[in-house]
Parts: sequence; C-alpha cells; structure tokens
Amino acid sequence: MNENSQQPSDIKSASWERGVLEKLAFEALTEQRLSRRWRVGLGIAWLLLLFLLLFAILGWVGGKRDGSSLEKHTALVELKGVISSESKASADKVIGALQHAFKDKNTLGVVLRINSPGGSPVQAGYINDEIKRLRAKHKDIPLYVVVQDICASGGYYVAAAADKIYVDKASIVGSIGVLMDGFGFTGAMEKLGVERRIITAGENKGFLDPFSAVNPEQQKYAKQMVDEIHQQFIKVVKDGRGKRLKETPEMFSGLVWSGEKSVANGLADGFGGLDYVARDIIKAEQIVDFTEEDSFSETLTRRLGTTAADSFWNNLFSGTVVGRHSFR
Repeated sequence: MNENSQQPSDIKSASWERGVLEKLAFEALTEQRLSRRWRVGLGIAWLLLLFLLLFAILGWVGGKRDGSSLEKHTALVELKGVISSESKASADKVIGALQHAFKDKNTLGVVLRINSPGGSPVQAGYINDEIKRLRAKHKDIPLYVVVQDICASGGYYVAAAADKIYVDKASIVGSIGVLMDGFGFTGAMEKLGVERRIITAGENKGFLDPFSAVNPEQQKYAKQMVDEIHQQFIKVVKDGRGKRLKETPEMFSGLVWSGEKSVANGLADGFGGLDYVARDIIKAEQIVDFTEEDSFSETLTRRLGTTAADSFWNNLFSGTVVGRHSFR
C-alpha cells in the first residue's frame, strides 16, 4: 500500500479543517468591513456634529422663524442695532417679519421691540411707510413699540408710526436730527508731502472730497440737503404723534431724553416692557416671535467679507465717497 495515499477519513478531516478556516477567515473579513464602515459612519457623524456646533457658535443657523401658533397671541418683531441694508435691522428683514406677523390669523396685536441708535434714513423710511400701510390694512390689529435701551434717530423715525410707544424710565429716546459726517486729510497730506490728483467730469463730481480743501458752495449745498431730510423727519414725527407732542424748541434739535422725560414731552405714551404690553394692553400673554434671522448664505457672506468687498468696488466706480448721512 502507498504510504502517500490518504484514507477517506483523513481527506474528510482535512476538508473539514479547510472549511472551518475559510469560514473563520470570511467572518473575520466581514467583521473588519463592518468595523471599518462603523468607524467611517461614526467619523461622519462627529463631523456633522462639529459643523452644527460651529454654525451655532458663529450664528450661521438662521432664516425666518416659525411664527405659527394655534392660539391667540402677541406677535413680536425685533429691531436691533444700526438700521442699514446689510444689517439684521434692514428694511427687508423687518418688513418681512411685520407682514408675516400681521397675516397670522391668531395675532391679536404686534409688538415691535426696538433697541437701535438709528441708521439709514432710507431704510427707516421704508419701515415707517410699511407700518402705516399694515395698520391701515389690518385695522383690528394694533402695533405697539416697546423701547429697550435706546430708540434714537432712525429708530425713533420707525417708532413714530406705531399706535403707542412704551419705554423704560431709563431708556434713551429722541435724537430727531440728521447728520452727514466725514473726514478731512489735507493737513496730514501737507505734512507727509502727499499731492492729491483727481480728474472729474462734472464740476461737483468730487463733492466734499476729503482729500481736497473745503468748497464753500458744496458745503452749503450739503447743509441744505441735510436740512431737507431733517424736515422730512420732523413731519413724520408730527404726523405720527399728533397732538400728543408737547413741542418745544429743543424737541427737533437732535437732543435725546430719558424714557421718563419722553413720556412727559409726548414722544412716548407710557412705561412697560414686552410682557406688560402683551398681558395688559393686547390681552394676549402668549408671545410668538416672528423676527427674521440671517440665513446661512447671508451670514457666511458677511463672515467672509464679501459685503465689504462689494462696497469697495461700488465706491471705486461711483466716485469718491466723502461721508454718509444718517439718523444718528
């Protein structure tokens, strides 16, 4: 008998061992694949969590708040910070929120809570006009302004359109005036030996150029323009406040008053915060916030400085920018 020949039992044993080894290898490979997938999935989950935390920290999560409610409520819209087309207090954002608040069938009253030192007269004018339109369209829904720390200049321009204005005794109210500010660098240029070279088409294209000597005629024209806008501001306040105003020579001079004094001179109607107005004036204690927040793309654009870059190019192609006029 051949020594190399194997018995059937030996062949069967070897086949069984090979099968076990193959099964163990396959199971080990499968386990490795599952483990790898699990690690990849866990890594993706942690990455998503990191991004969400980053977005929350930087304030990138935003958009229109869901102001829907099945109960009768007081609608809240916030106006915070400087009023400008690029800010959270832009006319687009505030007007959109107000429209949403007035359209809600369960809104009993709207509170516009203001904490603003002022800003663009154009943006403030847009908001003022829209408040008057919404009040006329929804006669059964009142709009009250609640002032926090400050409601000055453009902030008060907006507030003047409300049914009533409520303040804290220590709030800052008023500053009914307009300014156009800028800088002059001619003295510094002389000391540094810098020569200004400007070529314009149109004798006033370099209007109030900060790198040139003051032109009395242009300065006079600028003062007339500021006075004109100031008269527009005064008219808005008089129309909005009516006989409640106790007008004095200082009222439209640009001065500010405490909340207590503003009630005394008719610039405000009473004292109280958001909860007081919702509970005791509107009679709807539940408050629903309709304020619009920045969207992801808007905040990302602002973070990356695109707005500043756009401003640079706009200024470059529109001529020299000498300053700005604002309700401040």
